[in-house]
Amino acid sequence: MAETVTITDLEGGVRLITLNRPEKKNALTGAMYDAMRAALAGADAADRTGAVVFAGQPGMFSAGNDLADFMGGAAGGFSASPALAFIRQLARTRTPMVAAIDGIAVGIGATLSLHCDLVYASPAARLRMPFVELGLVPEAASSYLLPLRVGRLKATELLLLSRPLDADEALALGLVNAVLPADMLLDQAIAQAAKLAALPRGALAASRALIRGDQAQVEAALEAEARAFDAQLRSPESQDRLAAFLARSKPASSA
Repeated sequence: MAETVTITDLEGGVRLITLNRPEKKNALTGAMYDAMRAALAGADAADRTGAVVFAGQPGMFSAGNDLADFMGGAAGGFSASPALAFIRQLARTRTPMVAAIDGIAVGIGATLSLHCDLVYASPAARLRMPFVELGLVPEAASSYLLPLRVGRLKATELLLLSRPLDADEALALGLVNAVLPADMLLDQAIAQAAKLAALPRGALAASRALIRGDQAQVEAALEAEARAFDAQLRSPESQDRLAAFLARSKPASSA
C-alpha cells in the first residue's frame, strides 16, 4: 500500500510533503496528520531543511478531514486529536512554508494555506470552509487570520456561509500569490521554496516573524477555536449534521 503522505527531501533544502490518498480526494486521517506534524517538526530541527512545500495529487489538494476516521477517533474530543496536534505545529513552525493548491481545498485543506508564507494555485483550485454548516466552528486560527487577510465582512461570508472561492477570486483577495497552469504549479512552488531556503537563515527568520505579526494572538485564537470546536463536536446539532453528511457521502470525504 502506498504511503498516504510522502515526505521527500529535495535539493536546495526543500522538504516536499505530498498528500497521496487520491481515492479519498486526499481526505486527512489521524495517521496523515501525525505524518505531517512530524515532517514539520523535523524540518525545524534539521539544519539542511530551509523550506517546506505542501502539495496534493494532480487535480486535488485536500478534501479536508476524513470524517469517518475523525469521528471514529473522536472519543477524546478535538483537544486530543491528531488534527489539533498538527494545527498547533503548523502555527508554530519556524521553517518557511509554501502551498501548491490544485483542485479542491476544503476545511483544513484551505485553512492550512493561511499559515503558509507563499501560496500558488492552479486554475482548478477551489477553496471552501464548511465548518458552520457541519455544526462546527472554524479552526487553525482561521477566525483570526482570514479577517486580517480579506476583511471581516468577506471573512464572515466565507466562514459562516461556506461560500467556495475559485482561483481567480482567491488571487484577487490576496489568498494566493499567483495562479499558474497545473503543469507548472509544483515546479514553481518548489523553485520559490528553494529561493527562501537559500536566504540567510537569521535574516529570513527575523523578517518572517516581523511579517507574520503577533504569534501569541495566532496561538490564542487557535486555542479559543479548539475549545469551541470541542464543545460543538459534542453537541447534538453537530452530531446530527455530521451523521447526515456521512450518510450522504459513503465513502466519507471532507470537512
